Amino acid sequence: DIGELAVNGTVNDIAMCGAVPEYLSLSFIIEEGLPMKEFWEILVSIKFACERAGVKVVTGDTKVVEKGKGDKIFINTSGVGHIHPKASISARNIQVGDQIILSGNMASHGMAIMSVREGLEFDSEIESDTTNLNHTIIGLVEKFGDSIKLFTDPTRGGVATVLKEIAQTEDFGVEISQASIPIDDQVASACELLGLDPLYVANEGLFLAFVSADKADEVMTELRQDENGANAAIIGSVVEDHPKQVILESTIGGKRVISMLPGEQLPRIC
Repeated sequence: DIGELAVNGTVNDIAMCGAVPEYLSLSFIIEEGLPMKEFWEILVSIKFACERAGVKVVTGDTKVVEKGKGDKIFINTSGVGHIHPKASISARNIQVGDQIILSGNMASHGMAIMSVREGLEFDSEIESDTTNLNHTIIGLVEKFGDSIKLFTDPTRGGVATVLKEIAQTEDFGVEISQASIPIDDQVASACELLGLDPLYVANEGLFLAFVSADKADEVMTELRQDENGANAAIIGSVVEDHPKQVILESTIGGKRVISMLPGEQLPRIC
């Protein structure tokens, strides 16, 4: 729910910097008439999410607005932590030959929301991938140090948009293989039914890692022993050709240029 998403989103943003999250602020804007039962469930989710991540809520605020002036509840979180001493996380560290790892099945979060909103039914329920990634991230930093050049979470805009943003920022190209990108079969089916490209669908419990080529296999072995990386895969690499462009090799062997996502593809929940 929104409480768990609020905590995990901020915790993960801090972790992507190679930092250990410690403290959160937590503020509510509540629409008049929100049932106390729903509010309590959100608070319990926040409590459990903070315990899993190992962070403390240290400050915050609550405001109530008139009926019809809000959409049930808005939650604002912000967080602080300290940079891990072995972390050297920056897009400027990326070099040609570096491998790109995706930590799990993409598009599950966005399609979990859309399948409910569109009334789609499948053999089993599609679940959001939302989780805290800080323990996984810091474990990799401690073991591999500056061999990990960059972490980033493919939230709004999905995997494609994040990779495009990185390539445009630096002077290199990116090549990814569609056949290597992990995705759940039901999620892929839901995307097809709704006419959505899963590369642009939001994720909340995944990260992309740019890793030195000589350490990529070791990072993969370590990551797959973690519950947050059981479905991890190397999906591409950094190349000298076509600087500032992301090229996708399709499952049938063709290639296409990946562009930025124009506007918002999915209704936002966070």
